[in-house]
Amino acid sequence: MLISSAYAQAAAGAGEPGGSLMSLLPIILMFVVLWFLMIRPQQKKAKEHQAMLDALGKGDEVVTGGGIAGRVTKIGENYVTVDIAEGVEVQVQKPAIALVLPKGTLKANG
Repeated sequence: MLISSAYAQAAAGAGEPGGSLMSLLPIILMFVVLWFLMIRPQQKKAKEHQAMLDALGKGDEVVTGGGIAGRVTKIGENYVTVDIAEGVEVQVQKPAIALVLPKGTLKANG
């Protein structure tokens, strides 16, 4: 008798029109909220960073992700050479450049 009741309950729930859509609605809603609060802003920030790296030029004053400030002396495909002191040049990866400073922010070497 209990088994028959269980089958009857399952059959009644499965026959409900739109029941499967309503059960997926919270998951879809959570994905939409996640998209607008996390994924979309992160993609926008990544595009802005890539545009900054593409516009990078010789003589620009930059700050690396590690906090080292200097002036760009050479630009390669994947690496940038940064002059951090008189006669001291450091080679860093392009994505490590975190910020391009306005011209004249750093004092002239010497």
